[in-house]
Amino acid sequence: MTTAGARNNSWLIWVLSVVLLGVVAFLYLGPDLFSLGIARGTLPAINGAINALTTIVLIMAWRAIMAKQVERHKRLMLSAVGLSALFLVLYVTQHSSFESAVYGGPIRGVYLFILLSHIVLAAVIVPLVLITLNRALSNRFDSHRKIAKVTLPLWLYVSITGVVVYLMMMNYY
Repeated sequence: MTTAGARNNSWLIWVLSVVLLGVVAFLYLGPDLFSLGIARGTLPAINGAINALTTIVLIMAWRAIMAKQVERHKRLMLSAVGLSALFLVLYVTQHSSFESAVYGGPIRGVYLFILLSHIVLAAVIVPLVLITLNRALSNRFDSHRKIAKVTLPLWLYVSITGVVVYLMMMNYY
């Protein structure tokens, strides 16, 4: 691995460490912080917006790399990773601070299918994103491209279905 690749991997380790510490802090402090007056539906709305923004950023990043705008692609993908990390912290906070809403709409089967596929693929996408990011930051672009062809569509599906789940649940928060 090159020195530049090692430096980038060190940066990734620090970012992930800070994010994980943030998750732990929010798990510990979340209920106290959010009992100060944040309405029950506020975090789901913010998370829905983050998912929508992540979708837009991912599409912009894909278009940038198709146009050979490598630096723009890199900035956008790092933004997508940052948005996803923020989403994770707020999602964990939301579910540690508030009781989950239960969907009771007319298309419950459709909702449950979308929710289940979203949850399963959200768990799958985390290591895929980290592996894809690591390969890019390590300048292993051939292997990066191969896994990115799997990672991007799954990540898009997760971010889009996150918005769909939020929209379906809006009346229940």
